[in-house]
Amino acid sequence: MGGWLGDIRGRGAAVVLGGLAAQLALGCLYLGGALAPPLLEELGFSRGDFSTARIPTNAVVALASPAVGALTYRLGARPVLAASIALLGLVYAGMSALQSFWQLVALNAAIGVAVAGVGDIAVGSVVARWVERSRGLALGIVYSGSNLGGGLVSLLAAWILGFGDWRDAYRWVGLGAVALLLPAVLAGVREPPAGFAYPSRRAAGGVAAAPEPAAGEPEGLPLAAALRTRSFWLLLAALFVFYFYFIGVNAHMALFFRDVGIPTQTALQSYAAAIALGVVAKLGIGLLADRWPARAALLLNFGVVTLASFLLLGIPAPGLRPAFVATHGIATAAQNVVYPLIVAHCFGVRHMAQIYGVLMLALLPGGSLGPVFAGYLFDALGSYEVAFRVFAGLNALALLALFAVRREKF
Repeated sequence: MGGWLGDIRGRGAAVVLGGLAAQLALGCLYLGGALAPPLLEELGFSRGDFSTARIPTNAVVALASPAVGALTYRLGARPVLAASIALLGLVYAGMSALQSFWQLVALNAAIGVAVAGVGDIAVGSVVARWVERSRGLALGIVYSGSNLGGGLVSLLAAWILGFGDWRDAYRWVGLGAVALLLPAVLAGVREPPAGFAYPSRRAAGGVAAAPEPAAGEPEGLPLAAALRTRSFWLLLAALFVFYFYFIGVNAHMALFFRDVGIPTQTALQSYAAAIALGVVAKLGIGLLADRWPARAALLLNFGVVTLASFLLLGIPAPGLRPAFVATHGIATAAQNVVYPLIVAHCFGVRHMAQIYGVLMLALLPGGSLGPVFAGYLFDALGSYEVAFRVFAGLNALALLALFAVRREKF
């Protein structure tokens, strides 16, 4: 019923599009990397200091996520998403007046609050409540918004820099996010009404059909039991390495490309392309989510991440930049879809939210330390070579460790 779109129709489709709009706002987070070269040049921050100032964003996202979940449960996704988009737009517009390091720290903390609100928790919960069949595709569509938004704002920044400056780019991206995306979220996102049944479970007359019996459904491992398994700790360690590499490289990509002689406009376009390719990756993984063995998808995903990190070491050799951009963009985006699948495979779905929530704590140290590590090594050595070698080596170790991940007994 409904073909490959499943329940993605009617009001369910409107909710998916509203969630996509919210995730487009999340793409504004990529603007900092795109505008780093002119911002550092004007304000005189070192790359290490600039990376350190971004720590509050990841810290606040990690620490605010439980509160976002509670507010979403109590108030619904719509007010949480609307307030977060409004805050995000105003903070980015405020970045246009940036003058000092401590202003940057404070604004980055405010960005963290907004990012937690427009992130995966509120959007994922409301979409899952509207869509049962083709849920993987629905989430792939929604989560592709952060990559699509990141690519668009990076290209927009490159265009604005052609006639303005980085302050203009921050101002217009922030105001544009509020003007364009907030109405789309308010119009599209709704909570299911009382007595709602998924379209695929409705009887011929539109009445909810009797639910499938749950007998025989695996209980799954509770969090306390999952913490005693090797798969949990291997997945946690690999996720730390992933964020250490992914956020570290993205924060310095445009700067690195310019350092090796790539023109600023080309560097920004490459950065935007790496982000935008995530749209294809997430949609593709979403379509295949119910068909791929979860462990094989995990190993393939981290294998491509590792390949990208080694390609990065060869830039600016001819041909390696586009190869790196393609592999890095696709693999780092696909991880968003692959990791929930492997968590469900290893531990079952019943306690997946709690287990995945604890695994996501890896974002705080990994996402914070990666950019700082690369930035201060550059300040000390005048090159990213050592930092990028460490990234590649850690990715290879993480890939090898993930071969030991297994479906735990429950």
